[in-house]
Amino acid sequence: MKTFETILEKIKAYDTIIIHRHQRPDPDAIGSQAGLRQLLRHNFPEKRILATGINEPTLAWMTSMDEVTDSDYQGALVIVTDTANTPRIDDDRYQNGDFLIKIDHHPNEDPYGDILYVDTTASSASEIITDFALATDLELTAEAARLLYTGIVGDTGRFLYPATSSKTLNIAATLRGYDFDFSAISRQMDSFPYKIAKLQGYVFDHLEVDENGAARVLLTQEVMKQYDVTEAETSAIVGTPGKIDSVLAWAIFVEQADGKSYRVRLRSKTAVINEIAKNHDGGGHPLASGANSYSLEENQAIYQEIKDLLK
Repeated sequence: MKTFETILEKIKAYDTIIIHRHQRPDPDAIGSQAGLRQLLRHNFPEKRILATGINEPTLAWMTSMDEVTDSDYQGALVIVTDTANTPRIDDDRYQNGDFLIKIDHHPNEDPYGDILYVDTTASSASEIITDFALATDLELTAEAARLLYTGIVGDTGRFLYPATSSKTLNIAATLRGYDFDFSAISRQMDSFPYKIAKLQGYVFDHLEVDENGAARVLLTQEVMKQYDVTEAETSAIVGTPGKIDSVLAWAIFVEQADGKSYRVRLRSKTAVINEIAKNHDGGGHPLASGANSYSLEENQAIYQEIKDLLK
């Protein structure tokens, strides 16, 4: 592991810096990536600081990505935030730069990069980026604070998840001291379209729960079409089963367009479930992970592992 000072030295050494994050971004992925972009643009206005990846429509209210060309990578520093392993990095060109830095808070099972800064005690990558700014005396702006605060709020479930530490709250308080519309962020993150409300109703109606609190629900392509939601939009209901007091761990199986594979969102209140994710082409945090399944039989196997874990 390297220190923040070492990372800052590398940033100072490059004229072009390109920032990546993970595919299918959540608020922390965008917040840490774009928050770092804004932080560096403000403190190093002479440098070209770019952020790459798809523009996720559901997070368009946070920011947008830059147009990054292949030639931009020549002699560039590449920084990847909030991404545990290389297959999940959005935009494969991350490997085309001159030097690679990984900044992350997930378990470091894929130690890629020339410099790695991984803090699994941090609530979010956005917390790490803020910590980096404060530790190296880089000046934050209101826009950087807005993005980083949003990332922290997203990955802590509005400060409800166990990864929320006293340090997390202190950093959030520091960011809150900047002039951005805190209420607008809260409203945005606490509201959802009517179709998502209807999808939540579907989840409650079709949720299977066993006697030990293991739960599952399957969202087929047909169901998503019925409710007019995209796969990305289904992430809005990932916490829905946990609202039920008797549900302790759950899996949401989202059928992919090929009709043969499934994205699996795994969540738990106390039991560690990321080992189950690792068994099925995935990984993540102890209580919040993702996996992939390639048949209904594998879906059943994953659910059985959750049931066995809770017995």
